[in-house]
Amino acid sequence: MIALPEIETIRRDLDRELSGLRVKSVKVMDDRSMRQSVGARTFADRLDRAKFTGVSRRGLYLIMGLEGEDVVVAHLGRGGRLRRHANKDEIEPDTMVVITFTMKGQLRLVDSTGEAELFLASAENLVEEVPELDGLGIDPLNQPVAWKVFGEMLLAQKAKLKAVLTDDRVVVGLGEVYSDEILFSAGLRYDRLTTSLGPQEVRRLHRAMVETLHDAAKHRGSTLEDGLYVDVHGQPGGYGEHLNVFKQAGRNGRPCPRCHRAIQKYRFRRRWTFYCEQCQI
Repeated sequence: MIALPEIETIRRDLDRELSGLRVKSVKVMDDRSMRQSVGARTFADRLDRAKFTGVSRRGLYLIMGLEGEDVVVAHLGRGGRLRRHANKDEIEPDTMVVITFTMKGQLRLVDSTGEAELFLASAENLVEEVPELDGLGIDPLNQPVAWKVFGEMLLAQKAKLKAVLTDDRVVVGLGEVYSDEILFSAGLRYDRLTTSLGPQEVRRLHRAMVETLHDAAKHRGSTLEDGLYVDVHGQPGGYGEHLNVFKQAGRNGRPCPRCHRAIQKYRFRRRWTFYCEQCQI
């Protein structure tokens, strides 16, 4: 799953590269990326000659500003890719949408899962048209939150830590990888109840969350064995080399970097959780 550091990496690149570009043509090759309110033909017509003004982010949704009343919204799902290409580049399989600019090439949406979305919405009524944006939790890469406020949010949940960290209504976009890494860095088990944390543990968790996400974004995200995530130029993220526990369990896995004991894995909420039984309490 593409998580917060990966989406932020893509946002930064697109904001730098698309701002000021004008659309020459649009080709929708697979309309599954469109929402029913605006079909493929309307999407292409309304983007014709449109000028991109910048790229922002709401959680895991990319919001590409246009001159006028519309925005282009993108959600990449598990493995969608927004790629920059020269006009002459071969169209790769699973390409869903190609936007050609009057200069500086193309933007292409590529996705083998059929989950990625790229559609138009009203800038003024964005939350009404994209209800998934309503009720999102804190965004540590976009909205600094004091550790005491974070602690109050945790205590209000009365649930196990990993369940809370992977709930987008509490914290946006951590996913399985980063929640495991954050809990390891904080020295806390995935199944600790939020109500059992003391002030120093909350502070450690808050610091681990902020530092892990910013470090992952600095290294341009994590590309795992599935290779689904690459940046807009097709390059993998570099943070995978810095993962401490995620998918390090098993005979061929690396030992804990702190105590050198074997990393453990446990099925939690139908997904594997990776942790150190010695270092996380």
